[in-house]
Amino acid sequence: MAPTGPPPTAGDEQIQQFKDFLMNYNKLTELCFNDCVHDFTVRTVRDKEDKCSSWCMDKYLKMNQRIMQRFQEFQMISDEGAIAAAGGKV
Repeated sequence: MAPTGPPPTAGDEQIQQFKDFLMNYNKLTELCFNDCVHDFTVRTVRDKEDKCSSWCMDKYLKMNQRIMQRFQEFQMISDEGAIAAAGGKV
Protein backbone atom coordinates (compact mmCIF):
# COMPACT_ATOMS: atom_id res chain seq x y z
CA MET A 1 0.00 0.00 0.00
CA ALA A 2 1.32 3.46 -0.89
CA PRO A 3 2.07 5.78 2.03
CA THR A 4 -0.41 8.57 2.40
CA GLY A 5 0.33 12.02 3.71
CA PRO A 6 -1.93 14.42 5.50
CA PRO A 7 -5.15 15.30 3.67
CA PRO A 8 -4.89 18.34 1.39
CA THR A 9 -5.87 21.63 2.97
CA ALA A 10 -7.77 24.51 1.41
CA GLY A 11 -4.45 26.30 0.99
CA ASP A 12 -3.03 23.32 -0.92
CA GLU A 13 -6.05 23.33 -3.21
CA GLN A 14 -5.68 27.06 -3.86
CA ILE A 15 -2.00 26.60 -4.67
CA GLN A 16 -2.83 23.78 -7.08
CA GLN A 17 -5.57 25.85 -8.73
CA PHE A 18 -3.15 28.75 -9.14
CA LYS A 19 -0.53 26.42 -10.65
CA ASP A 20 -3.15 25.09 -13.08
CA PHE A 21 -4.16 28.66 -13.98
CA LEU A 22 -0.53 29.63 -14.65
CA MET A 23 0.05 26.52 -16.74
CA ASN A 24 -3.03 27.29 -18.87
CA TYR A 25 -2.04 30.96 -19.15
CA ASN A 26 1.49 30.06 -20.29
CA LYS A 27 0.16 27.49 -22.75
CA LEU A 28 -2.28 30.03 -24.19
CA THR A 29 0.39 32.71 -24.44
CA GLU A 30 2.86 30.43 -26.21
CA LEU A 31 0.26 28.99 -28.57
CA CYS A 32 -1.15 32.35 -29.65
CA PHE A 33 2.25 34.02 -29.86
CA ASN A 34 3.62 31.27 -32.11
CA ASP A 35 0.52 31.35 -34.31
CA CYS A 36 0.19 35.13 -34.62
CA VAL A 37 3.56 36.86 -34.31
CA HIS A 38 5.91 36.42 -37.25
CA ASP A 39 7.57 39.78 -37.91
CA PHE A 40 10.28 40.85 -35.48
CA THR A 41 11.65 43.68 -37.63
CA VAL A 42 9.55 46.37 -35.93
CA ARG A 43 9.02 47.25 -32.29
CA THR A 44 5.28 47.78 -32.53
CA VAL A 45 2.58 45.15 -32.67
CA ARG A 46 0.90 45.17 -36.05
CA ASP A 47 -2.90 45.29 -36.30
CA LYS A 48 -2.95 41.87 -37.94
CA GLU A 49 -0.95 40.36 -35.06
CA ASP A 50 -3.13 42.08 -32.47
CA LYS A 51 -6.36 40.84 -34.04
CA CYS A 52 -4.97 37.34 -34.47
CA SER A 53 -3.87 37.23 -30.82
CA SER A 54 -7.26 38.43 -29.59
CA TRP A 55 -9.08 35.92 -31.77
CA CYS A 56 -6.76 33.11 -30.68
CA MET A 57 -7.20 33.93 -27.00
CA ASP A 58 -10.97 34.19 -27.32
CA LYS A 59 -11.20 30.88 -29.17
CA TYR A 60 -8.97 29.09 -26.65
CA LEU A 61 -10.91 30.40 -23.66
CA LYS A 62 -14.27 29.49 -25.22
CA MET A 63 -12.96 26.00 -26.01
CA ASN A 64 -11.70 25.58 -22.45
CA GLN A 65 -15.03 26.78 -21.04
CA ARG A 66 -16.92 24.36 -23.29
CA ILE A 67 -14.74 21.44 -22.21
CA MET A 68 -15.31 22.27 -18.54
CA GLN A 69 -19.06 22.51 -19.13
CA ARG A 70 -19.12 19.09 -20.81
CA PHE A 71 -16.99 17.63 -18.03
CA GLN A 72 -19.43 18.91 -15.41
CA GLU A 73 -22.37 17.46 -17.34
CA PHE A 74 -20.61 14.11 -17.58
CA GLN A 75 -19.79 14.21 -13.87
CA MET A 76 -23.44 14.89 -12.96
CA ILE A 77 -24.62 11.97 -15.12
CA SER A 78 -21.98 9.73 -13.57
CA ASP A 79 -22.99 10.79 -10.05
CA GLU A 80 -26.68 10.20 -10.81
CA GLY A 81 -25.84 6.72 -12.11
CA ALA A 82 -23.83 5.92 -8.98
CA ILE A 83 -26.65 7.15 -6.74
CA ALA A 84 -29.22 5.11 -8.68
CA ALA A 85 -27.01 2.01 -8.49
CA ALA A 86 -26.48 2.47 -4.75
CA GLY A 87 -30.20 3.04 -4.22
CA GLY A 88 -31.06 -0.18 -6.04
CA LYS A 89 -28.74 -2.26 -3.85
CA VAL A 90 -30.03 -1.05 -0.50
